Amino acid sequence: MTDNINLEKENFANLPVGENEDVEFSEELADEADRKAAERAAAADQRNEQE
Repeated sequence: MTDNINLEKENFANLPVGENEDVEFSEELADEADRKAAERAAAADQRNEQE
């Protein structure tokens, strides 16, 4: 695959860094991957509460 970007040579220093940011989930705009990610996040939250 010659079209892949070699990430080792990319400079990510100027990218914004987000920590603990709340994001709004829009069911209208969500695709299947978004729904699966939301399910995984909810499951992780449940596991965290049980610890």
